[in-house]
Amino acid sequence: MFNNNKILVVIPIINNSFGISGKHVRLLNNKPLISYSIELAKASQYVDDVVVSTVDSEIALISEKYGASVIRRSVKESDEIESIESIVYEAMIQKEKLAFDEYDIVVILQPNSPLVKSSTLDGAIEKFEDFGIDTVLSVIEDTHLSWGYDENHQRFFPNYIERSNKQDLPKSFKETEAIIASRRGFIREDACIGDNINLVELSREESINIENNEGWIIAESYLQKKKIAIIVNANKEIGTRHIDNCLAIASKLVSHDFAFFLDENYDLSVKMVKESGYPYVIYDGSGELFAKLDEFNPQIVVNDILDTSSEYMSRLKENGYFTVNFDDLGVGVEYADVVFDSLYEHDLSESNVFSGHEYYVLRDEFYFQPLKVITQEVKNVLIIFEGNDYNHLSERFLNAILSTGFENRIDIIVGSGFEDVEGFVSKYESNPLVQIYQNVPNISEFMFKADIIITSATKTMYESCSLGVPTICVCQDELEKTHVFANTANGFVNMGLSEELSEQEIAAQFLDLANNPEIRISMNQKMLSIDLKHGFESIKAVVERKYRDYEMKKPHEVL
Repeated sequence: MFNNNKILVVIPIINNSFGISGKHVRLLNNKPLISYSIELAKASQYVDDVVVSTVDSEIALISEKYGASVIRRSVKESDEIESIESIVYEAMIQKEKLAFDEYDIVVILQPNSPLVKSSTLDGAIEKFEDFGIDTVLSVIEDTHLSWGYDENHQRFFPNYIERSNKQDLPKSFKETEAIIASRRGFIREDACIGDNINLVELSREESINIENNEGWIIAESYLQKKKIAIIVNANKEIGTRHIDNCLAIASKLVSHDFAFFLDENYDLSVKMVKESGYPYVIYDGSGELFAKLDEFNPQIVVNDILDTSSEYMSRLKENGYFTVNFDDLGVGVEYADVVFDSLYEHDLSESNVFSGHEYYVLRDEFYFQPLKVITQEVKNVLIIFEGNDYNHLSERFLNAILSTGFENRIDIIVGSGFEDVEGFVSKYESNPLVQIYQNVPNISEFMFKADIIITSATKTMYESCSLGVPTICVCQDELEKTHVFANTANGFVNMGLSEELSEQEIAAQFLDLANNPEIRISMNQKMLSIDLKHGFESIKAVVERKYRDYEMKKPHEVL
């Protein structure tokens, strides 16, 4: 009841409607379509009674199970057209006879609009606080330059006087028919709308109307949409591979609502996400993080923040979040629902951990690059080491290659944490064949142009492999020795731990590869036989399965 007005919701099921056969009982995201309108009405703080009017016994049974009363109409002749007005009027009269009372406001909910929110329905009802309002209709903003068609002259004509940008046009709205609410006196067998009309605006999502298969697909996509918080850090010390991973994943979350959560003390991650244009939330310290997570209210929390603690992860779980962690070897792993470690090819034994190259997500730029074709001569070498290159491998490999008398181009890309870039550049500026870059936005271009790539056993090896560029790998520390993807079977030359290598060994290995196109062709073929372009799909499949299990374990309401 609203302001002493008794309110009836009528959900009319038209017998001769066109479109999807049996759609009202079909499962939309695992629930019958008709159930959404019933649950919407029952969730309102103002609605007194909900009735479904139908000729179908299956619709009637389902409607009653979801808590609506049912008016069973007689089946009309196939060529007899039923009107919404007559169906609603009959349902109202029958309900009033049963209740020995009259309603004050009748709301018609179309069962084709499953995404309308209860707050919107309540907002429509609240419009009747103005006693001058007879009817409230749902609309969606539809401001644009439009055209009409003259049937007599068979020509198009503009519905505007002067062309303008959309933001300069007066707002216009289109009826959606999702909600029609009228005072009882305007509900008749042939009409249901009064003279004085107000509007309630729906969001784009709420306006989805299922009239055909396309509408069904769109509605189901909205219903399956998840709210995802992505927590990730990047700075000059840890490099950008974690933020790169999350940005690559974010580019594929177009059907979900997500936001990055960024520690204000990690300025590089803030800068990169700002430049990406994705939504983000800044926090300072774990206390503020959890407060802002609570405000955002995600279903899924993604962590790509190196090793997690048990305290941090248990707090996430206590708050009811489904957690997905990347590259996490911390003690918090046991609390995560899913952990992906793409750098590890070995079995980590825990049932929630999935490891290996199958779970690496390439950056978008690597999907549209052509595959490398091996040539006889090596004309371009790329040296690239992530992070701050604390072992000075860029310079060590550069000197080793120069010592061989190699006279073609050498490109070097250093990470954001590389110290004294200016000093490094000045040392080799007299050599026109050596070019040194930092913070390159289009790494795939450099990789594709290279005939040989020299890098560390990090995620860069997956990128070179995806293009089929022969690669010499070196491990910067003991941890990287466990990243076993860079092996001979996968098309790599792995020289092992960097500190154990001499300049002569590096030079000899480079010459062996540069002077043997047959070896490079073999490496190229091995690399290109590995599927590295479906990592997101592999992650998605695991997360969906684990999330279903997670949902099944949660307590559910009994109808």
